[in-house]
Amino acid sequence: MAAARRLIAIAFVVTLCGVVSGCGDTDAAPKSPVTVEKTASAAATREDAFVRARVWMGPRVPVEQADFSRNPPGRGGFDADADVPCDFRIEPVGGSTPKFVCTLPGGDKIKVKYGVPNGELPAEVAATRLLAALGFPTDRMYKVRSVRCRGCPLLPQQALQCLDHGQPATLCLQGAASDDVVTFAPAVIERPLDGRKIESDTARGWSWFELDKIDAKAGGSSRAEIDALRLMAVLLAHWDNKDANQKLLCPDAALAADGRCRAPIAAIGDLGSTFGPRKVDLPNWRRVPVWADARTCRVSMASLPFGGATFADVQVSEEGRQFALTLLHGLTRRQLDTLFEASGVTSFPHVVAAAHQPSAWTDVFLAKVHEIERGGPCPAP
Repeated sequence: MAAARRLIAIAFVVTLCGVVSGCGDTDAAPKSPVTVEKTASAAATREDAFVRARVWMGPRVPVEQADFSRNPPGRGGFDADADVPCDFRIEPVGGSTPKFVCTLPGGDKIKVKYGVPNGELPAEVAATRLLAALGFPTDRMYKVRSVRCRGCPLLPQQALQCLDHGQPATLCLQGAASDDVVTFAPAVIERPLDGRKIESDTARGWSWFELDKIDAKAGGSSRAEIDALRLMAVLLAHWDNKDANQKLLCPDAALAADGRCRAPIAAIGDLGSTFGPRKVDLPNWRRVPVWADARTCRVSMASLPFGGATFADVQVSEEGRQFALTLLHGLTRRQLDTLFEASGVTSFPHVVAAAHQPSAWTDVFLAKVHEIERGGPCPAP
């Protein structure tokens, strides 16, 4: 029986490798080197787009009407009680959080995040729902009852890392069989923002210290919108802010015939390391201040992991402080209680008893809003 299963697994690997490029192929032909001209062109295209990027688009519905009790609307969405079937794909995934890519019955690809306990799941669901409600573009994260993956290894993340390290597919995928289904519950499905990524050799996304390049006169976001985003990042303690965790996009409808993007978007692409810094960590999130200096409206992430990473200390404008408060004042306590409960933040296996109460998270959130209120008036930059 064991021998037969190994044969099935090997056949499954061979089938997948026939359709997935580079699967276990250590002798693949090297890619053609990128020319200096192409590299310079990509960098110039990205620079042009970033100057004109928008970080805030306005909420689809008034903030006070935002419904945090359900998954976000949109094409290709899922109900919270859905059991989603899919077929495993051998496709690289970055980061340390358990995740994999699979194909839905209709052929659509999805990224699945899984694992218990995994604080990134409720953190990203809550943070994306919150920012989207305030008008900041984010990916759509769908909390589902389960994902039923046909052909999945028992530990997909480890199997994909094994392949990424150059180990043979027959070893990395041992135990996986094309007719077996592995169920992951709970799970979160990511639907990324629509659009084409604008990248260069040296920039996969964007860094927070680049935000000052955005020019409202060129069509980009205003300083108030940018500073409001900075305040939201600090409020959420979004410390894992390397450039790859943000993205510069061109919506499909905004791509001009000459290839130039008419309305680029600069968005946060990964909000899993929030409400912490240890991801949904109530006591430590409570301790993280909004202001490094409330009198001068200086914000900093220097005390967080990676010393703030790409988020350099910066002075927020009074317009930005007021704009952020205008958005935040639209949220009610009832909405926030619902946000923390429906996203799974309160059902996470916390050690601290208070962290299982939605009101405890709402209290900390509103305390941070009050801290923004007490800052300023911010001096001119």
